[in-house]
Amino acid sequence: MADSTFQPYVIDETTFKKMQAKMLEMLLYFRDFCQEHKLMFYLCGGGAIGAIREHGFIPWDDDIDCFMPRADYERFPALWEQYGDKDRFVFCRSDDKVNYHHSCSSLRDPSTTFICSYNQNLDICHGVALEFGPIDGCPKSRIKRYIQLFHAFNFALFNTQRLPNNKGKLFRVAASIIYKLVPSGKTRYKLWKRAEKKMSRYSWDDCDSVTELIGSVKGMLLVHPKEWFASQIWVEFEGHQVPVMAGYHQYLTRIFGDYMQRPPESERHPKHELEFVDMDHPYTFYRGIKYFPDGKTERRGRQNG
Repeated sequence: MADSTFQPYVIDETTFKKMQAKMLEMLLYFRDFCQEHKLMFYLCGGGAIGAIREHGFIPWDDDIDCFMPRADYERFPALWEQYGDKDRFVFCRSDDKVNYHHSCSSLRDPSTTFICSYNQNLDICHGVALEFGPIDGCPKSRIKRYIQLFHAFNFALFNTQRLPNNKGKLFRVAASIIYKLVPSGKTRYKLWKRAEKKMSRYSWDDCDSVTELIGSVKGMLLVHPKEWFASQIWVEFEGHQVPVMAGYHQYLTRIFGDYMQRPPESERHPKHELEFVDMDHPYTFYRGIKYFPDGKTERRGRQNG
């Protein structure tokens, strides 16, 4: 559910094409890095739909999202620290020092500017991002599954630390109340780290089913056969070969319905809550102007909503 008060930032066609070209560059780097270090990933969401339906970007899509099995997702930071091209891209994931108000990890390009409304008060890398999140093992026991979902909702609440627009009005109201009751950033960090550990405790190898615990409520509640995500299928994307999950058709149909049909014209628009985009200047050019406006670090733990 989108925030009805938000006015979308309009990106001109030239900038949009540059942005998608940069995202393709990042995707190909990410693909090669994962192949080199034997990490499995696959396009998801609009990226997967674009690969299958358009053989490239959905014309109005402003991001690329990927999934990774949890074990590979957790291996990535150490591999990046040792082998990643840190002069070219920045790895971002919330920790006890900074909260990006986003539950996934990302690679960001510091030579560009891509500022979202929910983190414009943060002194972080505001470059174009390739985002990736984990797919987790799902327990067979119904009780254990309910407990896993309980931890997943706690993770979503205390990790993102902003009023959510994709989890329904009830969750948004409840989040507002809880943030007031738990204002301490240190406490929130401990809560989401504990929740993350609990919700991801089920080994991929020991489970027959998997689940998406980071994202929309709809995605969190769904359970998928592991074989859909156990291997990759390589497909064309803007003239290059990139992976989607083996069960992409079943997964995309379950999430989006008839994904091979383009949506109505009224729904063909970027999804990010953008404040500003510039593909020709680094985000640091706009420090104190378009982001981090008062030069004071946002109090860690306060929601930016």
